[in-house]
Amino acid sequence: MSVHEELEKIKRRIIEEKIPLHEGATNVVMGKGNEQAKIMFVGEAPGRNEDLQGMPFVGAAGKNLDKLLAAVGLSINDVYIANILKYRPPENRNPSPEEIISHTPYLLEQIKVIKPKIVCSLGNYATKFFMSDCNPEKMNEQPGITTLHGKIKEIEIHGTKIKLIPLFHPAAIIYNRKLITLWEEDMKIVKKELEQKNFY
Repeated sequence: MSVHEELEKIKRRIIEEKIPLHEGATNVVMGKGNEQAKIMFVGEAPGRNEDLQGMPFVGAAGKNLDKLLAAVGLSINDVYIANILKYRPPENRNPSPEEIISHTPYLLEQIKVIKPKIVCSLGNYATKFFMSDCNPEKMNEQPGITTLHGKIKEIEIHGTKIKLIPLFHPAAIIYNRKLITLWEEDMKIVKKELEQKNFY
């Protein structure tokens, strides 16, 4: 079975199993980009535009992410982008611990199928999620993105070893232009890691 077929299988299961948040959502939001990418970006949850189009990062934050990737010579063809949550929380509210727990297995399956060498968590929420071994009860105990951005972390999530590099969320950069320089510096670390291991 190809990577694409396996991802489609996961998507069908998400729809069939009617996981929490499906009731108010328009579309399931799986991911986009190169399904065999060596680098995967993971955000928190779909927003309004993502829910309508069924794809992550298609609004203002998505356009910003495209520009930020281009600045370091990457494009959507080089990366895969997904979210922890596969459905949009109503009015973009914070998800409950139960909702996070119910969505987590599908993200972990995506990671196992795509087999990225590096996972970049986008923003505070996604970073705390990975650093807590996907346990919402322990997320508040974790340091935030301001402390961890650009630092390579070897972590294990539910038995899967990944190299995590936290990055500022593209939406945050829209409101705080000073973060652009930090994001570009962090992405140089990401690219160097890819190049050193012949991943890129």
